[in-house]
Amino acid sequence: MSVVLRLNYNPKNWIIMKKLINNILRVALVILVFGLSSCQEEFEVIGDDSQSETIAANSSTATLIENTSSNDGSYDNIVDGASCVAIQFPYTVNVNGVEVTIDSESDLEVVEEIFDELDDDDDILDIVFPITITLADFSEISIENLDQLEELAEDCLEGGDDDDIECIDFVYPINLFTFDVQNQLTGEFQVNGDREMRRFFDELEDNELISIDFPITLKKFDGTQVTVQTNAELAAALEMAKNQCDEDDDDDYNDDDFTELELDDLLVDCPLLVRQVIRNEVDNTEQYIERLLTFKEDGTVYFSTFTADEIVGTWSTSMSDNGVVLSLEFENFTDFSSEWYVYELEEGVIKLYKDGGNRIVLKRFCEDNSVDIDREVFVNLIQECEWVIKKVENQGEEIKRLLGYKFQFAAGGTVTLTNGINTQEGTWETGLNSQLQLSLMISIGDEPGVSFEWPIKDMLESRLRFEIEATDHKMVLLRVCDDSANDGDVTEIRSIAMDGTWNVALYKEGEMDMTSDYLGMDFNFAEMNQIEVSVNADPIASGLWRVLRDSEEGLKFYINFDTNDELAELTEDWKLVSITSTRIELYDESGDGTVETLVFEKP
Repeated sequence: MSVVLRLNYNPKNWIIMKKLINNILRVALVILVFGLSSCQEEFEVIGDDSQSETIAANSSTATLIENTSSNDGSYDNIVDGASCVAIQFPYTVNVNGVEVTIDSESDLEVVEEIFDELDDDDDILDIVFPITITLADFSEISIENLDQLEELAEDCLEGGDDDDIECIDFVYPINLFTFDVQNQLTGEFQVNGDREMRRFFDELEDNELISIDFPITLKKFDGTQVTVQTNAELAAALEMAKNQCDEDDDDDYNDDDFTELELDDLLVDCPLLVRQVIRNEVDNTEQYIERLLTFKEDGTVYFSTFTADEIVGTWSTSMSDNGVVLSLEFENFTDFSSEWYVYELEEGVIKLYKDGGNRIVLKRFCEDNSVDIDREVFVNLIQECEWVIKKVENQGEEIKRLLGYKFQFAAGGTVTLTNGINTQEGTWETGLNSQLQLSLMISIGDEPGVSFEWPIKDMLESRLRFEIEATDHKMVLLRVCDDSANDGDVTEIRSIAMDGTWNVALYKEGEMDMTSDYLGMDFNFAEMNQIEVSVNADPIASGLWRVLRDSEEGLKFYINFDTNDELAELTEDWKLVSITSTRIELYDESGDGTVETLVFEKP
C-alpha cells in the first residue's frame, strides 16, 4: 500500500520572512578580532614548513569545512519542506490530482507550475512512499512513511539558520594529509568533491590532525574566485561567506529570490497587463482584464483604460519582514491602491498579495514593435486641423472611393467624414485595442471602411499612419489646416484648375494609350472640391478633387470618381509634374512599377 505525505499550501503562507544579509563589515571585525586569535591556538605548525600547518579534527575550522561541503537539500523544499534532506531521484508525487514523476531538478518546476495554475485554491501534494533521502553528510536513509520523514524534517533549521554554508564552494581537487598526536604523517588523500570532503572529515577521530596542501581556490556565490594560502585565511573566508547571499533555505519556494532593486528594474522595463484582481475575496477581474499599468522611473504609474482616459498614480517599493512591498496610490481608485506584498516574480508574471483575500496578478507586456506614442499629444494633434485620407486598405484591398475624403475630429468625441458635398457623422476616441496598442477608434455607422480600432504606427505633425497587421488594414491621413490657405503653391494651382473647362489630352498606363476613352468629355474643377464631367454640356458624372501638399511626396492632385466606368481609372492621388494656365501634367507610379500619365489641356 502506498503512503502519501499531504502538504497544504496557501498564498498567504508563501510569504515567509526572508533573512536580511548581515553586515559584512561587522562579521569581518568579529573574524579578525576574535576568530583569528582563536585560530592561532587551533593551528599547529609541524617543523619549519608553513605548508605543514595543521588543524584539529574537532576545531572550528574543521567544522567550517564540513558545513561548506555539506549536501544542500533546499532545492526540493517544494516537495519535502526540509532543507537538510533531499529526496533521491526518481520518485513520484501527486500534485492537485496530477501524477508527476520527478527525475531531475527541472521536474520540480512542473510542480510549481501546477500550483500556480490557480491562486485561490489549496494546493495539495502527495509523496508516494517509500523514498530514499540524502542527509547533509551524504548518508542515505530509506523512508517508509510520513512519520519518519516528519521526524527528520523537524531537525532541520529553516529560514537560512541551518549550518550548511552555500555562499562559497571549494574548487577541487584538493590534497589533504593526516597526522597522529605525535605529528607523524599517517595518510595522504585527494578529494574530488563535496561528498568526499564531508565524508573525510566525518570519519576523523577527534585527536587527529589535518594539513591542507595550499594554495587552494574557493568560488563565491557571484562567480568570483578567492585563493587562500593558510588555514587562517581559509577560516576567515568561510566564516565571512556565511551570510553573504540568500541561501533560500526556507520553505517559501514561491519567493523566486528577487530583491527590491530587481523588482524596480522589472517594473519600469515594460508595461504590465492586468490578469486578475480580487479585493476582499470579490473577483473584480472582468472590469480590469488586460488593462495596462505603466511604471515610470520618477515614481508615477499610469493605468490605461480602453477609453481616452488615463488614471495617474504613484508607486514605490520597500523591504519588510515579509519581503518586498509594492505601494500603489491612486486617487479614488481603491482596487489598486494599497501596500502589496510581492510573493512571486517569475517568467514575466508578478503576483501581489494582501491579507483579507486581496490579490492582483500582472503579466509583462513587452512588444519589440511597440510605438512610443504620447496619447495626449496625439489627441491634441488630431483635433487641431482636418485630415485627408491618402489611403485606406481593408484586408489588403484599397478602398479608392474614400480617397481625398476629409476627417474632422472634434472635442467631445464626434467625427465627421466628408467629400465636400455629403457628410457622415460618427464618434471617435483613443485607447488600447485588444492587443494593448494605442489606437484611434472610429465608428461611423454608414461608412464601414473606416470604422475600426486603428493602431497608431507613425505620428508626424503632417501625417498619421495606422495599421492592423493581423488583418492587413491600413490608413494614411494627411494634415490640412485652413484648407491650405497659407500655402501659396496650393492656392495658385487651385485657381488655375478652377479657371474654365479642361479636356484629357493624354492618358497612358505604361505603354498603353487610353486617351480615346475620354474624347468629348469636359472636366470642370468646381467649388466644394467637386469635379463635374459633361458631354455636349450634359452632366454625366461628378467626383472629388483636391490639391494639397504631401510632406513626403510634394504637391499632389487628388481625383476620385466613385464609378465603375472609364472615369474610375483616373481615381488617384496624382503627383503634379507641371502646370500652366492651359496645361496640367500629372503622373503616378503604381506598386508594380507601371507609370500612369494624365494630361489636361484647355480646349
